[in-house]
Amino acid sequence: MQGKVVVITGASSGIGKALACHYASKGSKVMLAARSGDKLKEICDDIKKSGGEAAYCITDVTSENDCKGLMISAVERYGKIDVLINNAGISMQALFNDAEIKVIKSVMNINFWGTVYCTKYALPHILKTKGSIVGVSSIAGLVGLPARTGYSASKFAMRGFLETLRVENLKTGVHVLMSYPGFTASNIRNTALTADGSVQGESPRDEGKMMTAEEVAAHIYNAVKKRKRTLILTTEGKLTAYISKFFPALMDKLVYNHMAKEPDSPLK
Repeated sequence: MQGKVVVITGASSGIGKALACHYASKGSKVMLAARSGDKLKEICDDIKKSGGEAAYCITDVTSENDCKGLMISAVERYGKIDVLINNAGISMQALFNDAEIKVIKSVMNINFWGTVYCTKYALPHILKTKGSIVGVSSIAGLVGLPARTGYSASKFAMRGFLETLRVENLKTGVHVLMSYPGFTASNIRNTALTADGSVQGESPRDEGKMMTAEEVAAHIYNAVKKRKRTLILTTEGKLTAYISKFFPALMDKLVYNHMAKEPDSPLK
């Protein structure tokens, strides 16, 4: 990936930040996108101090114009785009019966439409380089997680969109990777939305027992390098994919029981 230009959304924290640092350490030129300019500047400064190349563009992925501007900035700065990593995302925790519709829309706008907008304006450049488009999904994109209706819906939508894009580009040389991290130690649960759209705050899970964002970033990097089509991380994730395929009714019960054990779970 030496010299490759990599655009990463949601790069101000968690998996996105880890991806930025990992790619930069391997000699890639990274263009970072998120809403927090201060955090992006700090990450870029750290990368540059370590001898890497990095730039940033303040981007709200729910804005089509922002996503278009991000790709323009990347090409103006580095002359091309080799890899787009659609990582920006937000979660939620509420039963659908309790959740306000605005919460579902907010999650869809970031997770799904952000991916569509960024991919739309990056694709012409990635076609030229025969590069890669990556979707950072979740186990919630493989099975429906209760109390995560909007989140699962957005990740299933991302999966359908990018898998179709892969088929459309079978003869163009464009590579599409769908990655499915398991529960990862990041701030996505801290920023998750509740039933009324307020921020959840404290994570309901023990982050210390999860795969780190840095480990996830390394796996995604290697999967892009090898041009894999699918990446499912953690033993729990792989078991989920297997059981849901061959024993779907059993999977429903297992998922329900697992999610019901979360502190403050709305499941009875």
